[in-house]
Amino acid sequence: MANRKSSSNERGATLLEFTIVAVVFFTAMFGVLEFGRLLFTHNALRDAARRGARYAVVRKNDAAGIAAVKNMVVYGDPNANPATATPIAPGLTTSNVQVDYVNFNGLQLSARASVSINSYQYQFFVPLVGGTLNMPAYRTSQTGESAGYVPCDMPSATPAAPCAIIPN
Repeated sequence: MANRKSSSNERGATLLEFTIVAVVFFTAMFGVLEFGRLLFTHNALRDAARRGARYAVVRKNDAAGIAAVKNMVVYGDPNANPATATPIAPGLTTSNVQVDYVNFNGLQLSARASVSINSYQYQFFVPLVGGTLNMPAYRTSQTGESAGYVPCDMPSATPAAPCAIIPN
């Protein structure tokens, strides 16, 4: 009989233990998921800056070329329509992308194109954590490539070879 009485005094103990374990389990699970999303976003932004720099070295240094590079970084497609395209990272816009050219008067092997993603804010998915995290700036530079065109600063075999500007 004493055994029965003691079990009735422990009513709800199982529920309380489950609650404590569930809180710890779900906190750890959502932490792992959020860290995975953060790592994916970090890698996607780093890869987008690299892809944009590779694309920028074979484009003209004009407004259309810079717009195409920014679209390549944000949407993965230089001809993307911003109204319908999905960015590679939520909240990434072309205003986060900066394209810089150094010594880029036509196609020159001494030229350099730099692409950077600045001021990107990572949005947490878990509602209890909430808020944003300022991601670091991602910057990549590439030197000029001929890509089959005659570079302007490279002596050619024939004196009549034109200095080619890569078309948009």
